Amino acid sequence: MAYVQGFVIPVPKAKKDAYKKLAELSAPIFQEYGALRIMENWSETTPDGKTTDFKRAVKAEDDEAVVFSWIEWADKATCDAAAEKMQNDPRWADMGDMPFDGKRMIYAGFDPIFSTDK
Repeated sequence: MAYVQGFVIPVPKAKKDAYKKLAELSAPIFQEYGALRIMENWSETTPDGKTTDFKRAVKAEDDEAVVFSWIEWADKATCDAAAEKMQNDPRWADMGDMPFDGKRMIYAGFDPIFSTDK
């Protein structure tokens, strides 16, 4: 099975188009470095949990939506190699300011243990 990087990001609702544009510009770079699939998802319903929830996880404010995204890689080695190469890729700087507060983004790498994909 593949390796997955997952992200939860608070994004101002007024910057939805800017975030989508960033995703569209970023995708070819990730793919160039080996990403197999990229999913960007804008929250439609984000219920309040009793203990925690997506909004609290990233300290989302009332004027922010939560983006749940992931990148699928062939394996962890490909992901790690891509991360190292992307650190020095000048195309990121050319994109300008990010349309979200990166300090509140959470992310992790995941080893899939079950999938319905064939």
